[in-house]
Amino acid sequence: MKPQTAIVDIHGKYKVYTERYRSHAAEKTIILVNGAFSTTACFAQTVRYLQPRFNVVLYDQPYAGQSKPHNRHSQPISKEDESEILLELIERVAADHVLSFSWGGAATLLALAQRPPRIEKAVISSFAARINQPMRDYLERGLNCLQACDRIKVGRLINTTIGKHLPSLFKRYNLRHVSSLAEHEYRQMHFHINEVLTQDTPCYTDCAAAIDIPLLFINGEWDEYTSTGDARLFAGHARQCQFRTIQNAGHFLDLEHKVAWDDTQQALLGFLQPASSLARPNGARPLDSRHRHAASDRVVTVRRAAT
Repeated sequence: MKPQTAIVDIHGKYKVYTERYRSHAAEKTIILVNGAFSTTACFAQTVRYLQPRFNVVLYDQPYAGQSKPHNRHSQPISKEDESEILLELIERVAADHVLSFSWGGAATLLALAQRPPRIEKAVISSFAARINQPMRDYLERGLNCLQACDRIKVGRLINTTIGKHLPSLFKRYNLRHVSSLAEHEYRQMHFHINEVLTQDTPCYTDCAAAIDIPLLFINGEWDEYTSTGDARLFAGHARQCQFRTIQNAGHFLDLEHKVAWDDTQQALLGFLQPASSLARPNGARPLDSRHRHAASDRVVTVRRAAT
């Protein structure tokens, strides 16, 4: 399952690395938006269950992953910049749906508030309508580590906070990944966190109020940083929204164990393709942790015991 790759020029300002996974049976295309510190690799297992039903597009932000060599890193990129990149890519790849993870939700909501005409539905995972105290504590500690460019401390901070429910293999991967980042990536994350900490909650809720397509918010039961309660604050603002809680899962949802992988898959596909069978297609099987690599007010909770 090798993707088609391309470097896409965004208004002559940025060059963005993209991966496109095509499915001969698919009629719709979904574009996935990374969280902070992440690259296309973080969606490796998500692609496994989306690609049989959708054409799937991934991309790296200009400062990260395989986009890095193609861009100058003279100044940080704002969430407004990231939303413009997303809007341009939506048009370029003719996307019908969007799926964001964690802080990718900020740029995604901002982009969707512009009402891109192609987008029919969007999924916002591990994101909330406000910065609660656990998240604020995590971000403020992160600022100090990033300012000092202390790679080991940043990796350990992630693993003991938002990543604390990940298998040990993934924690080792996180530490190795974060410790290998370039200095401009640390400057970017420092800028991003400052931006987040000084942004009022209405920024996100106002965006949600301007969105006129169905939204699905997915959060983990154990995620105290982007909690289910804080996500459900969007119900009072978004015109059409649903919520799913993945039981026995934290911030990283389907990366944490096989049952969470399956429950997240069922939540996504049940929202995006409600009339279709949710039987798992050939090849879309969850891998164990040794082989894996981050409005209505109706609340539907996915319940299943973790293994």
